[in-house]
Amino acid sequence: MLFRARHLLLSLLAAGLLAGCGMFATTPPAPAQAPLPSYDQVAAIRAAGAREKSIIDVNPLRDPGVGALQDAAKQDEQTGKYRDAAGKLDQALKLSPDSPELLQERAEVAVRLKDFGTAERLAHRSWTLGPRLGPLCARNWQTIVEMRLQARDQAGAATARKWVGQCHKAGVPRY
Repeated sequence: MLFRARHLLLSLLAAGLLAGCGMFATTPPAPAQAPLPSYDQVAAIRAAGAREKSIIDVNPLRDPGVGALQDAAKQDEQTGKYRDAAGKLDQALKLSPDSPELLQERAEVAVRLKDFGTAERLAHRSWTLGPRLGPLCARNWQTIVEMRLQARDQAGAATARKWVGQCHKAGVPRY
């Protein structure tokens, strides 16, 4: 009888322990997120503009004061002084607030500063004010592609890639 009671007690204890283990069951793992870009996003943005061989390429005349600030900002960016470059481009934007080229350059520096929301906003504003075709358009939309990838928004990045393609205006064939 003592043997049966002990056996019953051990069986109940084992069942209780096994039941308790079920309380700590693991939840299913979260779906894997897309990896963040590990390449130079600004280089990808500028390459999109360089690849665009549209028949339309708008290059407005530069104000000398704005041009000097742009050149100085470019020098700062090349030496890794991104905050200084941003400051110079912000000064230039005060002189020419609706310049699509300036807005895009400032967006690219914002990417360098990891200010992704500002970069996307500036690129979209540049596109809105710009020619909506050609190399600047391609840089605008590639910036948005890169920012959507940074936000792990694959659908948004795919949509923006389609817009990059719409920046191209083919020439008229001449025979």
